[in-house]
Amino acid sequence: MGNDGGSIPTRRELVKEAARAPSTAQVKEAQREVQEHFWTTCPLSHKLLIRPIVSDSAGNLYNKDAILRFLLPSDETDGISSKADCEEILGGRVKGLRDVVELHFEIDTEREGHPSSKKHEKREGWICPVTAKQLGPNVKSVYLVPCGHVFSEEAIRQIKDDKCLQCNESYTEENVIPILPTKESDKQNLLARSQKLSEQGLTHSLKKAPGAKKRKKHAGNGDAAEDGSQSKKDQSTATSRSNTSTPTPSAPNGIKHAATAMLTARVLEEENEKKKRRKMMGMSENLSSLFTKDSKDGASKNGDFMTRGFTLPAAGKK
Repeated sequence: MGNDGGSIPTRRELVKEAARAPSTAQVKEAQREVQEHFWTTCPLSHKLLIRPIVSDSAGNLYNKDAILRFLLPSDETDGISSKADCEEILGGRVKGLRDVVELHFEIDTEREGHPSSKKHEKREGWICPVTAKQLGPNVKSVYLVPCGHVFSEEAIRQIKDDKCLQCNESYTEENVIPILPTKESDKQNLLARSQKLSEQGLTHSLKKAPGAKKRKKHAGNGDAAEDGSQSKKDQSTATSRSNTSTPTPSAPNGIKHAATAMLTARVLEEENEKKKRRKMMGMSENLSSLFTKDSKDGASKNGDFMTRGFTLPAAGKK
């Protein structure tokens, strides 16, 4: 090298410097960016978070229609990621609507909404009804189970009440769920709560898990007979209801909430429309135009390219 007008690199310029550990400010900034993403984007559909919004036992946020599409028995996942990707994101925490809680945010009416960082779309502002602080990545937020009302963690800590300030429904300290927790201690507490509820046969929303009823080990004969008669009554009642009730949109775990049933019906209707379009696209217009129906006289002047301009001679004529 050299003698060509160029520069000769030194060893210091060639050897790369050792990677430095990120500073505390850099770690906080990276964490804030991740929080901002999950506060504005549904991880299943990769779309803007729009009410109705639900949360699982880990405090993650999802669009409710995305959860419904995932729970549908169909293998098609239009509008969300593949089934395998969704199951990996959910981590087995959501097997039905009982495993999520619908959140109720206080809307900031004075704020029209601000554009999200990536999609430049407007979303409504959410505030704490007690402190009036803007809920988001800069404010630690929690929600109560089973009512689902959202507050800032500061408000719940200072008030120290056992009833929701919005709906006056009772709750316990362990049912105060942090939204998108970052501390390892909060994550471990949520995991321990989930395991405890599972042992009790309950779901994240404090509803009974499907098939969670267990037989009593030390139940007497009288109790067993009573349980058997009660189960028969419940079965006959369920049968009579199923015969007399009006049909409702099919959905997992039996949807009774009116808004959820309407949302499920809309999702099913969209899926059916997409299937119909795919069937209609099976034969293109160019291919179908090659074939025509037989006319009454056996020949048609406006036939297709296979019959147009050709007629069979009558018998006895050459």
